[in-house]
Amino acid sequence: MAEKNSFFESKIVKEFNQDIEQYHLGPLWNAIPDLMKHTPEPHAQAYLWKYDLLQKKLMEATQIFTPDRGGERRAIYLQNPGLNYRKPWGWASTTQTLYAAVQLILPGEIAPSHRHAQNAVRFVMEGEGAYSIVQGERIFMERGDFLTTPNGLWHGHGHEGDKPMMWMDCLDIPTIFYLGGTFFEPYPEKIEHPHLPDNYSTQRYEGGMVRPISDRYSKKIGIGSYKWGGTAAAIDGLSKFDPDPYDGYAVEYINPTNGETACPTIASWLQKLPGGFHSKAHRHTHASIYHVHEGCGYTIINGVRFDWEKGDYFVIPNWAWHEHVAIKDSYLFSTNDLPILEKFSLERKESYGIGKGYQEVTKEFNPVLV
Repeated sequence: MAEKNSFFESKIVKEFNQDIEQYHLGPLWNAIPDLMKHTPEPHAQAYLWKYDLLQKKLMEATQIFTPDRGGERRAIYLQNPGLNYRKPWGWASTTQTLYAAVQLILPGEIAPSHRHAQNAVRFVMEGEGAYSIVQGERIFMERGDFLTTPNGLWHGHGHEGDKPMMWMDCLDIPTIFYLGGTFFEPYPEKIEHPHLPDNYSTQRYEGGMVRPISDRYSKKIGIGSYKWGGTAAAIDGLSKFDPDPYDGYAVEYINPTNGETACPTIASWLQKLPGGFHSKAHRHTHASIYHVHEGCGYTIINGVRFDWEKGDYFVIPNWAWHEHVAIKDSYLFSTNDLPILEKFSLERKESYGIGKGYQEVTKEFNPVLV
C-alpha cells in the first residue's frame, strides 16, 4: 500500500496530472478514493433546532417580511451546518437531498399561487383557519394534518382564521437543483380561484382506505389532506400489538390510487413511541428529518445524545447509527428520501451488532437557544 501511495505522489504522476488539467481532463486514479467510498460518508451532520428559537424568529420575521413585501412565503429553512450554504449544492439543504422549513402565515394574508418542478409535503404544527389551494381545491388545515403537493400543480395559501398558523414544509429542492431540472412559474393572478368544493379530495376518502372507483387508476394526487384523526386512529390500532424494535408504532402516508408514497420522492411517516420505549440502534442509507409533534425524549445519533421536546426538529444523516428513547408518550412526524434511494437501488439497512443493540453515549448535543 505504501508503495502504491508513493507512486501516486511521484513527480512523473503529478506532472502528468497537471498537464491534462489544462485540457479539462482528470485522472481517475487520483479521484476514485474520494468518489467511491467503501461505505457512505455523508456531508450532512446530525443537528437539532429548538421550537422556541424557530417560533421567535418567525414572529420577528412578521415585522419585516410579508407575502406582499419581501417574498411569496414567510418561511425559515433548516440549514444543515455540514452543507456549506456558500456552495450551490449545499444551499438551503437540510439533508443532501431534502429541504425543510417552517412557514408562518398570519390571519388575512395570502401567499400567491405558483407551481414548480419540486415535490412538496407539509405537516401542520399549530393553528387552524388557513388553507392551501391546490389545483382549484381549498384544503383547510388543522394541527396534525399532512398535505402533499406533487410537482407541477398550482398551489397557494390563505388564512381566514384569527391566530398565526405554522407548518413544516419539506421539498426535494437539493435533488432537483443538482439534477438540473428546476422550473418555476408564478400564477397569472395573485391566487388561484377555487373550482371544486372545499376539502373535496378528503371528503371523497371519508371511508378510509376504500377508494372511489374513478381512482382505481393512478393519479398524481389522490388525497390533498390526511387528517390527524385518521392517522391517530391508525396508530392506535397498531398499538394493540408489539412495537417495531427500531421504529415503535409507525405508519406511512400513501397515495390511495396506487399504493405508493403520497409524494413520489419524499416518504412521510408518523411514529408513536410509548413512554419508556427504547428502540434498538440501526442505520440506513436514507436520511430523515424529524419533527416532534408531541412528547419528549432523546435520540442517540452516532453516540451523541440529542434531547428533544414538543415542536423541535432534528435531522439524522444517511448511514448514521441512531436509536430513540421516549420519556413519555411521543409522536414524531418525519420525512425521508427513501423513494429516491429505492429508485436507484441504493437502500441498505444494518442493525447495531454490539452488546444488546444500544450505543454508548459519548457526549450530549447543546442546541443554540433563544
